[in-house]
Amino acid sequence: MTRLALALLALLASGTAALAQGSPASDWPKVLAEARGQSVYFNAWGGSQPVNDYIAWVADEVKARFGVDLTHVKLDDTATAVSAIVAEKSAGRDSGGSVDLVWINGENFAALQGAGLLAPGFATRLPNWTYVDTANPSVTRDFTLPTNGQESPWGGAKLVFFADTARTGPVEAMPKSSAELVEWAKAHPGRFAYPAPPDFLGSSFLKQILIETVADRSVLQEPVDPLRFAEVTAPLFARLDALTPNLWRKGRDFPENYPEMKQLLADGELDIAFAFNPAEASAGIESGELPETVRSFVFPAGTLGNTHFVAIPYNSDAKAGAMVVADFLISPEAQLRKEDPKIWGDPTVLAMDRLPPESRAAFEALDRGAATLSPAELGPVLAEPHPSWMTAIETEWRRRFAG
Repeated sequence: MTRLALALLALLASGTAALAQGSPASDWPKVLAEARGQSVYFNAWGGSQPVNDYIAWVADEVKARFGVDLTHVKLDDTATAVSAIVAEKSAGRDSGGSVDLVWINGENFAALQGAGLLAPGFATRLPNWTYVDTANPSVTRDFTLPTNGQESPWGGAKLVFFADTARTGPVEAMPKSSAELVEWAKAHPGRFAYPAPPDFLGSSFLKQILIETVADRSVLQEPVDPLRFAEVTAPLFARLDALTPNLWRKGRDFPENYPEMKQLLADGELDIAFAFNPAEASAGIESGELPETVRSFVFPAGTLGNTHFVAIPYNSDAKAGAMVVADFLISPEAQLRKEDPKIWGDPTVLAMDRLPPESRAAFEALDRGAATLSPAELGPVLAEPHPSWMTAIETEWRRRFAG
């Protein structure tokens, strides 16, 4: 990816250049007219039925309201879409790209932005941008990198743990740091697991421990220095070495992804699971996937948090349609529905004080479920490291634990 970034930096298709000059985004009626009848292929994770159902609702709405045909291309890994865009650039396919809109953040955004494979800033010109909580730094910086308007936020995320209190007792007694989690696992062997990296949630768990154990957190806001990598990450891997023998199946096997980990909790094989969505436990209870005795908890010193986005590849021929979809995703109506744990439970990116009174009241009245922590209870947010750290620790984890 690095060599590609150097080779392709600043190479953009002619349609993308037009977008950068303010056409059609500077004239929203013109965008709506151009979008009508366009087919938008939205490459997004397809591993959750509530998420898939929500995107299906979005597709129905943008078709009825704006005449845009939205197709959800279900991905197991966003890297699949990144690879497709890179391959198209290499083949000289600078128009008619197979991806029109992509759900993205982190190292995938860094790869595409660095290689010049994203349409230039469109997000801040969307009409509903006026409602976005721009005071949140993770809305305009993605894993330390400025988004430059090349991503439109559509959901928040924060690492939250949850336990079946019927087996563990009250969540107040649950671990309050990764160090305490290691001790808990020693006392309850086989009752905790995490998905195998490079699964996003599994890698996020590694980053949580990295942030907790690093001597100087500021080093994580810069690209990895290979000469210092072993020194900086030694406490992380020491903690994982202590945890691994007490994991589910003694750390010889790992859940493939979050749905498998959630099922293990529901089946009583695990006592603690975790997700990157504060409403996940309530959503699981609502859907019947988790017992009603599940409750959420976090580490008081903070857990990892970020924002997830949508972006438009440089070679999409449906940029207007993609912009219309992106704008609808940050509308108060769509954000309210998404935050409802009965639908999905994904946190909003909107600022309540910017909303019309009726929209603000609707958010305030939303029943987020018995297992969802309040904003105050969620505690501090730990900032994402530079994307290069995720790649580096995943590689080292595989070397140590995937054999």
